[in-house]
Amino acid sequence: MKRRNFFKIAPLAGLFGFVSPGTAIAAIPETFMPAKSDREYWVSLMIRIAEPVLSNLSKGTLKKNMPLEKPEGYGKKVEEVTYLEALGRTLAGISGWLSLPADQTAEGQKRAEFAEMARKSILNLVNPASPDYTDFVKRGESQLLVDAAFLSHAFLRAPLQLWEPLPEEGKKQVITALKSLRWIKPGQNNWLLFSAMVEIFLLKVGAEWEQERVTYAINKHKEWYKGDGWYGDGEKFHFDYYNGFVIQPMLVDILKILVEKGLAKQEEYELMLKRMQRFAACQERMISPEATYPAIGRSVVYRVGAFQPLAQLALNRQLPKMISPGQVRSALTAIMKRQFEMKGTFSKTGWLQLGFCGHQPQAAETYISTGSLYLCSVGFLPLGLPAEDVFWTSQTEDWSGKKAWSGGLYPEDHAVNF
Repeated sequence: MKRRNFFKIAPLAGLFGFVSPGTAIAAIPETFMPAKSDREYWVSLMIRIAEPVLSNLSKGTLKKNMPLEKPEGYGKKVEEVTYLEALGRTLAGISGWLSLPADQTAEGQKRAEFAEMARKSILNLVNPASPDYTDFVKRGESQLLVDAAFLSHAFLRAPLQLWEPLPEEGKKQVITALKSLRWIKPGQNNWLLFSAMVEIFLLKVGAEWEQERVTYAINKHKEWYKGDGWYGDGEKFHFDYYNGFVIQPMLVDILKILVEKGLAKQEEYELMLKRMQRFAACQERMISPEATYPAIGRSVVYRVGAFQPLAQLALNRQLPKMISPGQVRSALTAIMKRQFEMKGTFSKTGWLQLGFCGHQPQAAETYISTGSLYLCSVGFLPLGLPAEDVFWTSQTEDWSGKKAWSGGLYPEDHAVNF
């Protein structure tokens, strides 16, 4: 095979079984193959992002092989945090894809392989005998609560693939680990939802849970609602993407479980959902014709993870009426290409590097390290829709920003009063 042709097929080689997981993908960090469809592109890119994490952690080699890039002044204890970050955030995003049944297609077989790696990774994370064990009980770093919440969210999104198949001893270890974090007192901001998400997962699986932590988080966010689909991150409004990274998706999914358990009213859930739909509509309109969006506020290095509300609504077929699945897919695909195909996004061994678009270590706050970056995975949630869904089969369509700046049909936009 000619060298140049190998470089073209390498990024998808792991997906279709041409090479062992992590080999070609890690070796060709900045070369992308033109995909036959948007879905094929999303799957190959998601695999490229997630495979180093799951392949290593499932073998007990994550601490050994994952680079630890961190900005100057990094204020966390890396050994206690970054590995849980990598797993929890990766699974929170690929859980949509994993929730689809395995089948005999190349993608289906890859999905089954990743589900197995994910389960082994979870067990290695909570098993004291594993080289990749994370000590949840050690009272050293409150950041553990954050990523315990992302892991809990992943369990809720793909219970049949990530939770139910775990052995009973593994489940006990997970539950013990999550409960051990109750010593952490969350701040008066989005952190309240991390505590609530852990407790709501415990409720969902029939474990002992603390309802007060959930109720308090919901009530405070009701107080912090600023209008027109936006919540404050605490009492103050922050112009950043934490409504996307955390607040909107977690708040809606927590209320969904409470409604299922008869502990909240359906109207309350529907109100939060409407607010999330309005927020997502605002997000979609902020995507420029060139598929860029404002690099504003903290944690921009989480990249396309900022669009988690739009992605989650697409997955659940709950997009606002004025936004079609085709335009959301087109916009997110274009953003992914701009961000992930920029030189420096991946290291030479295939890991994500600090940056918003490429390698920009200066863009990372002092609480961010390599594992933190995998929150970008939540932008891939629509992969939980089957290949025949309209999200994937509809024609490529201009998103709102493209329509507005090209003289196309652009519907009026108004604030909402709920």
